[in-house]
Amino acid sequence: MKKMDLTALLNGNPYPGRGIVLGRSADGRSAFVAYMIMGRSVNSRNRVFVGQPDGGIITKAFDESKVVDPSLIIYTPVRVPAQGTWIVTNGDQTDTVDAFLKEGKTFEEALRTRCFEPDAPNFTPRISGLVEVKDGRLCYRLAISKSDNGNGDSVQRIFWEYEQPVAGEGHFLHTYSGDGNPLPSFEGEPELVAVGDDFDAFTEGIWESLNAENKISLFTAQINLATGAAVRTLIHNKNV
Repeated sequence: MKKMDLTALLNGNPYPGRGIVLGRSADGRSAFVAYMIMGRSVNSRNRVFVGQPDGGIITKAFDESKVVDPSLIIYTPVRVPAQGTWIVTNGDQTDTVDAFLKEGKTFEEALRTRCFEPDAPNFTPRISGLVEVKDGRLCYRLAISKSDNGNGDSVQRIFWEYEQPVAGEGHFLHTYSGDGNPLPSFEGEPELVAVGDDFDAFTEGIWESLNAENKISLFTAQINLATGAAVRTLIHNKNV
């Protein structure tokens, strides 16, 4: 698979929807994590990311008076249940994965209990990631639960595991392949993207490359591979 420029991918897609980027910095010392959300409706755009004590985030309504349906827009995208373990998803399956891990079960077992979102005719995929840093080693997983070509009666669950991520490389998984009505679900493998050393450049590159009208919020984290601790986390909100 050809390694792509993440900013070019984002600039070329007006509506990737919600997206996860996981990767290893070019110097091999850090894991980089990104989670982004976009929106077309007033309800979807009425959100901000709010940091949490564990290092993760929640979504929150920017203007409570404008909330129409909170069920698919208010959730916990990022949890850090233990040092070196990061759960990143585009919905309340974050809580499912967290609960299963605490019971000694797996990321995959958790997501086999979940389906795509009940928002016909889009049937938005559930995308999920798990980052694990232990003893200086990085492993991450990505998963998607999507409809079978828009068939709301058929779910496809696909998992990817990256046990030895290469320095300077990451993977980008997002909900939609582009804009449309209905919105076309992501197809294929997570996109292989280049990751540099500069965390600020990584963050700003994503934020500035997202479609200005549709972007809502971005969260990024830099994790020290030697210790598993977060070095820095950043939040960008369009609504301020």
